[in-house]
Amino acid sequence: MRYIKKSLIVLSLISVLGVAISCSSLREVQVNSSKLSESVYAVTDSLVVWDDALHFLVIGDWGRKGDYHQQDVANRMDEAAKRMDAEFVIALGDNFYPNGVASIDDPNWMFSYENVYKGYHLEIPWHVVLGNHDYRGNPQAQVDYTNKSQRWNMPSRYFDYEFTDEETGLYVHFLFLDTCPLEKKYYTEDAYANVKTQDSTKQIKWLDSLMISKPKADWTIFSGHHPLYSGGKRIEDTEQIRNSLQPILKRSNADVYFAGHEHDLQYIKPEGRTHHFISGAGSEVRRTGMIEGMSKFAASVQGFMAVSITKEHMLVQVINYKGNIIYTTEIKKE
Repeated sequence: MRYIKKSLIVLSLISVLGVAISCSSLREVQVNSSKLSESVYAVTDSLVVWDDALHFLVIGDWGRKGDYHQQDVANRMDEAAKRMDAEFVIALGDNFYPNGVASIDDPNWMFSYENVYKGYHLEIPWHVVLGNHDYRGNPQAQVDYTNKSQRWNMPSRYFDYEFTDEETGLYVHFLFLDTCPLEKKYYTEDAYANVKTQDSTKQIKWLDSLMISKPKADWTIFSGHHPLYSGGKRIEDTEQIRNSLQPILKRSNADVYFAGHEHDLQYIKPEGRTHHFISGAGSEVRRTGMIEGMSKFAASVQGFMAVSITKEHMLVQVINYKGNIIYTTEIKKE
């Protein structure tokens, strides 16, 4: 009887210890799971979402087959698009590294686009411009892919898009530029021979004609690959594009100009009406910096921008590949 009692006591102790060990392990798993959840879904928890606003995402310099945190950025974009109920994505060029695509059947479409931005909430229109690396391949193939894809939208080398909301009356005019032909240096480099097929004067005339033919918008937003200002690597290499586009932005009363090309995230506000944002951190990044008296923000980290617009205000939230909101600014309509 004593032996049986002792055995029962031992078994009971083992059972209790087993439960304790099991519970301890369970708590550790739960803590780790919680940490993972906070890391992955931070953008969902902290993202500011305005009611009755137009929401969209902005990304540039991204096509690297998922590498350099491209896949992480894509996942955070999907979460942000879900939380905001985003209408579309603006893609700012250098869509495929290193040399664009060869055709509409190039494998890079799958490796760098379709299989990376595969989240359900990114199955929305992508309004896309060409970058210099895209000109190293077959830029017309990216135009033609519009007819193959339900979400890729590049109907021509440059185009516009008008967003209207009947309930709020919001009217935003988006203009998408082909900036490579505006850079003279590309005309002397064999890698960019395709720019010689474009007429930059024709594009400028087209822009001016839109300002005459279209009604006055609540917001006028330009997007192109090359920035007019930068505190990054090309701080001294923006004069050419600035000379070409600055007069157009001024004549058009442009509120915002989105650009890529610099592999970083920046917000620059020079004198005048136009706010300049660089969102070129879709994959590989470089060191960046600030322009004295103009730069409001600069970061060398992979990420994108989430934008919300009402008739009177614009909110820009900069989100890194971990889902952290690293900068926010609100612009009041002038």
